[in-house]
Amino acid sequence: MNMAVKLIHKFKDRDNQNMLKVYQDKVGLIRNRNLETWDDGQLQAESLRLQQEAHSGTPLDELLVDAYALVCETAKRQLGLQPYDVQIMAAIALHEQYLAEQYTGEGKTLSAVMPAYLNALTGKGVHVLTFNDYLADRDAAWMGPVYRFLRLTVSPVQAGMSLADKREAYAKDITYVTAKEAGFDYLRDSIVLSADDTVHRPFHYVIVDEADSLLLDEARVPLVISGDSAASGSADIRFAEVARQLKQAEHYEFDEFQRNVYLNEAGAAEAEALLGCGNMYEDHNSHLLTSLNCALHAETLLKKDVDYIVRDGKIELIEEYTGRVAENRYLPDGLQAALTAKEGLHSIAGGRILGTITIQHFISLYPQICGMTATAHVSAGDFEDIYALQVVQIPPNRPNIRIDYPHRIYTHKAAKLKALVQEISAVHKTGRPILIGTSSVEESALLAESLAAAGVPCHVLNAKNDAEEAGIIAKAGVTGAVTVSTNMAGRGVDIRLGGGDPVQAEAIFGLGGLYVIGTHVNESLRIDDQLRGRAGRQGDPGASVFYVSLEDELLLRFGIHTAVRASRRDEALEEPALLRQLASIQRMVMGQNFDIHKELNCYSDMVEDQRRILYAERLRILKGEQPMSPAEQRVRLYYIDEFWADHLAYVSYLREGIHLESLASRNPVDEFHTQITAAYEQLPAKINSAAEMMLEKLGGSNDPAVWDKFGLSSPPSTRTYIISDQYIQNKRSSWTGTTVVAYYLSKIVKPVVRLLFKAKYGPV
Repeated sequence: MNMAVKLIHKFKDRDNQNMLKVYQDKVGLIRNRNLETWDDGQLQAESLRLQQEAHSGTPLDELLVDAYALVCETAKRQLGLQPYDVQIMAAIALHEQYLAEQYTGEGKTLSAVMPAYLNALTGKGVHVLTFNDYLADRDAAWMGPVYRFLRLTVSPVQAGMSLADKREAYAKDITYVTAKEAGFDYLRDSIVLSADDTVHRPFHYVIVDEADSLLLDEARVPLVISGDSAASGSADIRFAEVARQLKQAEHYEFDEFQRNVYLNEAGAAEAEALLGCGNMYEDHNSHLLTSLNCALHAETLLKKDVDYIVRDGKIELIEEYTGRVAENRYLPDGLQAALTAKEGLHSIAGGRILGTITIQHFISLYPQICGMTATAHVSAGDFEDIYALQVVQIPPNRPNIRIDYPHRIYTHKAAKLKALVQEISAVHKTGRPILIGTSSVEESALLAESLAAAGVPCHVLNAKNDAEEAGIIAKAGVTGAVTVSTNMAGRGVDIRLGGGDPVQAEAIFGLGGLYVIGTHVNESLRIDDQLRGRAGRQGDPGASVFYVSLEDELLLRFGIHTAVRASRRDEALEEPALLRQLASIQRMVMGQNFDIHKELNCYSDMVEDQRRILYAERLRILKGEQPMSPAEQRVRLYYIDEFWADHLAYVSYLREGIHLESLASRNPVDEFHTQITAAYEQLPAKINSAAEMMLEKLGGSNDPAVWDKFGLSSPPSTRTYIISDQYIQNKRSSWTGTTVVAYYLSKIVKPVVRLLFKAKYGPV
């Protein structure tokens, strides 16, 4: 770490400590507001007073001490929970719109109640965005008695609720809901033709739970609302058959990091012969080339039980960062159809996209944003750059005594697996609980099979049985438990030693607590920290270690397997330099991925700017803020939606081909901006022209039956889903300006890393 970076960290640490000192002083003021002698009626009267103060315009900062003291006393009476000082410090940071980093098991759920209560006093509503529906329902029910005692209303929102129930839930003072469901509801509101059909009210203040996942890992995930779907034809199967007949090296090649696949000249000729289509690169064959590329990508780069599973006759994608099934998530239409054809399944074509928004853009609609997570400081720069959110590191209530052992690095995967089974078997014999984080469903199944052969029973938590997650995680800390999980497991669920049994817990304490083992390192240090953090909660003992092989994907990508000249062996490599450089590789990849995300944001940001301008006009019409008749209102809303859907289709088409601009020495981002700006500027004229023609046909009729006759109604049915942008990102990173980043990585960073190993291990 160079001197400049050390100085930056030193200043940030000093700022963090100064901030914590201010918070600690404020905690003292809150503790001094001793409300233990007050009866329930006095506490409720105090809550009413605070609401009146907030409604009259008193700044919430001036009410914070009284409000937090009130919540602390109420939580003690209603829930039997007495907030720790550090929980109150985190609550202060949340109100001040910081990102609070709290260790796993430190009680983030209770910390959020204080700022949620304070900001709900205004009557404008507070949203707590959770990781999944289970946590939204659990936290609303768990913390609900505090809010209701203090005369505020609270409700969760769940997928599948009726619009009436959702409207009622969003009208409550505090609403617990997933970011995805809240975003889908926002998209549904954006296409209604009557204000009575909306469910959201204006956004005010949001607390983002598991903020690293939602604000970074899932930030660019596009939420989509579309019209009806239709069954697709059999053409996709034809392309899948052609792709299976092509051979690597002879017909196609991969890029350096095996993120993309490309036909070579011989492959194009072979495909043309198999399809009988003539030159695929002529304009009239562009759809064939696109379909074949999708089929080739699905055949060569998408791996079953790694990238997706097949369950109940359907493709289910696996989330890259969690290893869980990504519910209601699809690849872009062409690639989804290709993957379905690869597996020989029936394909449903996507309907016309009516609206879309990324999670990042949706969350940025809230005027006041804060968040909390156990792993933030590693990505502090990303949070500040994207959301202007600064990280405050909250100390643990009790010192963290978890032991994090150095990585154990092996020359090949078979040696790593053998060592893993030996270590797990030996530790299991002592009764110490073990949690193992694997990289994929495939790897978790292989490890479970190997453990069974060694006589070690285990519970497997992966994308194929995620519905049992909470129950499995709850038992992961009991005596003798061995839990195999894909990546990190059970966000929002604590692993209690002994499963809550004090006698068991005491015995496990003596064994060293929960033992966490990672079978690989992730691209992000933050994801590794999430797995480590499952052990050592609230001052419990615990330990973590990662097993790595030179054949793991991340090390293969950087060519470390060829740079290290050690012979194949079963024993771990004892080289400190190897450990340091592995951490350096992770930091490099994190930087590269951030640069790619910034580049890709250049595409989505302008489309979002256009959407917001058009949506603001649509909202004024919907609310009747612009004088016109009911017929004019209906017609203009209808055609705004029609032409915006056309615009989105054009944007999608343009993004699919914009990489070709780089071949003509033009900047793809600049060219994309120029073309979508020109297209967007035509929308008002198109909307006005179509509206005038329709109004003339209607003859000024304000009869809804007449409107329906002319088709001026909402789509008969819609569906909402998520597009996985992982493959869009990979494709874009190889063609757009991020080629510079990839070039830098392959031509400069990678050789430097290899030279460092060369100095240690000898010539390659």
